[in-house]
Amino acid sequence: MLTLTHFLVLAGLLMSIGLAGIFINRKNIIILLMCVELILLAVNLNFIAFSHYLGNVEGQIFVFFILTVAAAEAAIGLAILVVLFRRRQSINVDELDSLKG
Repeated sequence: MLTLTHFLVLAGLLMSIGLAGIFINRKNIIILLMCVELILLAVNLNFIAFSHYLGNVEGQIFVFFILTVAAAEAAIGLAILVVLFRRRQSINVDELDSLKG
């Protein structure tokens, strides 16, 4: 039987993998976006676990809205990356210094 602790440990592992990916890899924008998505999934898992164990559906409804915003963010982020790659021929973060303003 899975308890709330199992889900919280899994969400903690997902969150730490996402944070480690952000701090270790600062070169590739695609990996940074994937790490942000891992962090969002860890938060969503917490919402679903608490919603299930407390017996209400508000957390699950909130997860639906978070996933909608995350999908839009991923689509817009990837579209921006495609435009940057076409202009610069690279998506390396160190080479995108002209965006400073």
